Amino acid sequence: MNIHELNYVLCIAKHQNITKAAQELYISQPTLSKHLKKLERDLDIKLFNRIDNCYIPTHAGRRYMKYASKVLALTKDWEKELSDLVTSNAGEINIAFPLMRSSCMIPQIFPAFHKLHPGIQVNFFEETYGIQERLLEDTKIDFAIFSECSPNPKLEYETLGTEEILLAVSPSHPLSAGFPDLHHIEDSYPRITWDKLEGENLILHFPEQTTGAITERLLAKHHIHPRVPFYTRNTQAALLLVQENQGICFAPETYIRSMTFQKPPVCFSLGDEEAFTATTLAYRKGAYLSPYSLDFIQIAKKYFNNYTNNNVGGTCND
Repeated sequence: MNIHELNYVLCIAKHQNITKAAQELYISQPTLSKHLKKLERDLDIKLFNRIDNCYIPTHAGRRYMKYASKVLALTKDWEKELSDLVTSNAGEINIAFPLMRSSCMIPQIFPAFHKLHPGIQVNFFEETYGIQERLLEDTKIDFAIFSECSPNPKLEYETLGTEEILLAVSPSHPLSAGFPDLHHIEDSYPRITWDKLEGENLILHFPEQTTGAITERLLAKHHIHPRVPFYTRNTQAALLLVQENQGICFAPETYIRSMTFQKPPVCFSLGDEEAFTATTLAYRKGAYLSPYSLDFIQIAKKYFNNYTNNNVGGTCND
């Protein structure tokens, strides 16, 4: 096995088409076909069945690809460790964030990391949950940030922080009555009783999102039937609609605290132990973690410690 052969086979399997694979590999289609034929001849096995222009991995091909992925992962780990041995002031980290989480975390984490490691290039990717896992398994990224997740045996996890999902209400909304000076209260968020949400205009996240799934369960648990004028995947959009008193919404504490508002919302605790979500950092099991990668993890944890201190209450215009 050599690195080129491994990449060739994996790329053909990815596209199931040799022309598209050649384009991604920046080589000609005849050259890629020649390499594949030579490899199959040397191994004395077929790695793909050809059905018209579609290349389907055989059982032997799938086994080859399993080992190819492991070899490429080990090679990448060695290259990183070697780079750290040669120089301590240069390197690269590739990190995938959920689509919304990146706007909250990156502006807070990157300046601190860049100050500590100015020579390290950081590449941020905004990806869905499934793509993050695939990128991790394909060694295309070093870390993935998850808002809740189902454990993958190929990955290791570190919890960055746990935060409460709060209810955000416009200061003009009747639910805010009695809390005109809430920003002066240095205590936990005031608790709202669930019955007060009955019939309210609630701006909800879609149920396949973490916040949407949690709040859907909570509404059912407490037998609340709100009016839902808007569904959105965008927490920032939901909070801006709250600012204009177009409804009320649920949002994780760090999302609210990271935004700047003209009219900051009043925030309430839901008073339910299920109204919490964990943010997790994942990486390939057994992967080499450089010193600057470990520093990134610690800075991310510090971010959550700073933004989810339940002893700091009031409005949300930090």
